[in-house]
Amino acid sequence: MILDSGLRDWARAAEAGLVFRPIEEADLPFLERVYASTRADELTRVDWPEARKRAFVRMQFQAQHAHYQTHYSDAEWLVIMEGPEPIGRLYLERWPSQHRIIDITLLPEHRGRGLGEKLLLDLQDEAAAAGKAVSIHVETFNPAMRLYRRLGFVLEEDKGVYHLLGWSPPQAKTAS
Repeated sequence: MILDSGLRDWARAAEAGLVFRPIEEADLPFLERVYASTRADELTRVDWPEARKRAFVRMQFQAQHAHYQTHYSDAEWLVIMEGPEPIGRLYLERWPSQHRIIDITLLPEHRGRGLGEKLLLDLQDEAAAAGKAVSIHVETFNPAMRLYRRLGFVLEEDKGVYHLLGWSPPQAKTAS
């Protein structure tokens, strides 16, 4: 369910208490925190002062945000909410041939509870109902890779640090 429009019924996500709303300018600090959570592990291995790490994350977030806004101009930019609390982000573009998940990230304290799986299953259901595939770029070391594989995503292209994963709906069975 999307708070402002109600255009879609993402049943599993709704049952888990998730709702979605479009991002706003005031969400940028939160979205930066979500992004920072994806870089935390790798930054523990860098011998930089905390101020430098924060500056690096801010610069990288701003670059990523600008890139996404420029290259995915028709995307839906959503804050994932659990009740009134923002817990993540979902960026999704619906192309004629497929739905591209640009980004899906939950804050660490909300991972491992099945929320991402429910949301991905809803996204797969929506795409399947439209006869479309789903794709996403995933860093090769991302622990969520196991979830994508379990949900039927397969490697479409190895891009070095990233893998382009794709999922296609099961083919409709025809009567003989």
